[in-house]
Order: sequence, then structure tokens, then C-alpha cells
Amino acid sequence: MSGHSKFANIKHKKEKNDAAKGKIFTIIGREIAVAVKEGGPDPNNNFKLATVIAKAKANNMPNDTIERGIKKAAGDVGNVNYEYVTYEGYGPNGIAIIVDALTDNKNRTAANVRSAFTKGQGNVGTPGCVSFMFDRKGQILVDREECDKEADDLMMLALDAGAEDFSEEEDSYEVLTDPDSLETVRKALEDEGIPMISAEVTMIPQNYVALTDEDAIRNLQRTLDLLEEDDDVQAVYHNWDE
Repeated sequence: MSGHSKFANIKHKKEKNDAAKGKIFTIIGREIAVAVKEGGPDPNNNFKLATVIAKAKANNMPNDTIERGIKKAAGDVGNVNYEYVTYEGYGPNGIAIIVDALTDNKNRTAANVRSAFTKGQGNVGTPGCVSFMFDRKGQILVDREECDKEADDLMMLALDAGAEDFSEEEDSYEVLTDPDSLETVRKALEDEGIPMISAEVTMIPQNYVALTDEDAIRNLQRTLDLLEEDDDVQAVYHNWDE
């Protein structure tokens, strides 16, 4: 089993929560707006938008909702003032944490992120201080219970479409791709009726760190919870071996 697939199980369980789903739709809506502003409303000529649409479909966002979001963003380009910002830092015992945010107020977001780290006995570092410990990959998660294909057949389908790696977990299959190949592989699986939990570009830890100290675990969980609750935060990546 690949070590990075531990993230898949955690993600799978969290995103089955209705509240988490609601936030995901809000996150995707913002990402659509920014992608349209940067590259236009045609996903065939806008790779970033195509990637966001893939993420939306994998999270069961209705097609008409996606199309409405694109049209609204296309007609409202001048008023879209969100921008991406990434924070890197350390939790207890040197756990590496990366926070991706999409915000219309960087001062507010920076203060909230710094507060989340501080309350968990961690600290925000300089850009690049932990990102070298992660690999940027396209990640597709498939629900084992809903997938009719055998693991070997699914693996060959994914690899033939351009995937780099395939792993099996208790409740999911994970497909990893080069970020630029994510949409191609996702489309190949969609065409075969494969039920996907998610399809997005993510950060995969190269190694995981275990925590045994109860205070450290509690503090780290506090930081992660505060970050997940922040509306500006799009994604949180870490190398904690949960």
C-alpha cells in the first residue's frame, strides 16, 4: 500500500459529511469564478477551469449549477476579486502543514491562519519551508463499494489513460496522475461509468510523521479543525500519520 493513500481514507470520510459537502460547493464556486476571470469561460481553452469542473463533477455538483457558476463569473469578471494565497508552517513536533486559501482579504485570512497555528502550539513559517516535503499530484478517489470493476481492471484503465500510480485501500481506490493529466484520466474513468469521490490536484506527503504525545495530538487537531472551519481556506495538507 502506498503511504499517501492514508490521506484518501481521511478525505473520503470527511467529505461524506453534509456540512463538509456544503463547504466544498462554496469552495468550488469561488474556484470557478477565479478560473473564468483568469482564462475565460471555455474549459477547452482554459485548463484551470477544466480542472475545477472535474473537481465539481467528482463532488456531485449538478451540471446546471456548474454552468450557472461559469455564466455568472463570465458576466461578472470585473467584480471577482478573490486571489489564491498559500501558507506553510509547523504544527506540534514539527508536523508539516500547507494551507491553500482563496480570499478577498489577505490580511483577514493571514490573521486567521496564524491564529489557528498559534492556538495549536505551532507556527507559520516562510514560503517553501515545508512544501519541499510534498509532491503536487492529480488525485482521483474511487468508492470501492460503488465500483463494479475489479481492482486490476480499474488499474489498467487508469494507467492506460495516463495515470502514474494506483493503490487499494479498505474503502477506496486511489489514482495518482501528473497534474496536467488529471482531466484526461478523470474523463477516461467517467466514460467507463466509474464512480469518483473526488478528482483534484493535491499535495501528497513524501513521508508521514507519527505522534504519540496526547497533548501534541490534541493541539494539532485543534489547528486542523480551526483551519477547516475557516471559509477562506480551500484545502489543508499535512504529513501527520493519523
